[in-house]
Amino acid sequence: MKFIRFASIIFTGVITVCLATPSFAEDLRPGGKLLLTNGIATVEGSSGGGLASWSLIAGNATKDGIGASAHVTLAELPDYRLDTEGVAVGLFDSVELSYARQNLNTKAIGAALGLGYGYSLNQDIYGAKLRVAGHVVYGDPLMPQIAVGVQHKRNLDGQVVTAVGAAETNGTDFYASATKLFLAQSILANATVRYTKANQGGLLGFGGDQNNSRSLEFEGSVAYQLSRKFVVGGEYRSKPNNLGIAREDDWFDVFAAYAINRNLTIAGAYVDLGSIATADNQRGALLSLRASF
Repeated sequence: MKFIRFASIIFTGVITVCLATPSFAEDLRPGGKLLLTNGIATVEGSSGGGLASWSLIAGNATKDGIGASAHVTLAELPDYRLDTEGVAVGLFDSVELSYARQNLNTKAIGAALGLGYGYSLNQDIYGAKLRVAGHVVYGDPLMPQIAVGVQHKRNLDGQVVTAVGAAETNGTDFYASATKLFLAQSILANATVRYTKANQGGLLGFGGDQNNSRSLEFEGSVAYQLSRKFVVGGEYRSKPNNLGIAREDDWFDVFAAYAINRNLTIAGAYVDLGSIATADNQRGALLSLRASF
């Protein structure tokens, strides 16, 4: 709640200044970024790919304005279904504030564990990201856009996650990302390092009997731009393995994203999330819709 109040204060203050200064307000253009250069929404609400956070900032506005986005994402797996909804605000293509709610439907696994068929594990994620150097498109062709970010995660099912061995119900991830679009080659590349002890991204709590310290994890993405509106690519995300009762595997995906227009982007992916809470081979489809302004 503190994060929400903080974000609200910042957003209200910026809007107040804009309205009070007409010449400044005229510069808040409705959008100037190249299509797809604000990424799509990750399952944690930040701008990036489906699984990996990138250094991109939400919204269509450039350094002259304020942008925003909202997304819904569904991942259907053999034994689980993950739903994510969220919003993000981009300030002058430099700061991103985001919020996402995750719901993991356990289907028959919930019944087997005595929780009830379709029991959902829920999590709130509050994020902030700051671009510190470079630009994803412009400037030195070899200099990436670099950003640092933080995601505070609050698991809403504390009794369940502590029962499976999690040490804590709330946790904070820190990350740094470097992203570059090589226009001549139509290739986008991203590398992210994340400092975390989240189990399954936090849906199974933080830390555990195997390890209760943060570890450095890697997220990598490569995408090829088939046209101005259509991109295909793949991602890899390494994961900590903190719980003895629930082995955790690295994540992979192969995705495609299409810009329906400047404001709507749809993305689909084949995802391999490995083992989740004793259920192996969790492979399936992810679909995400994002509106950006």
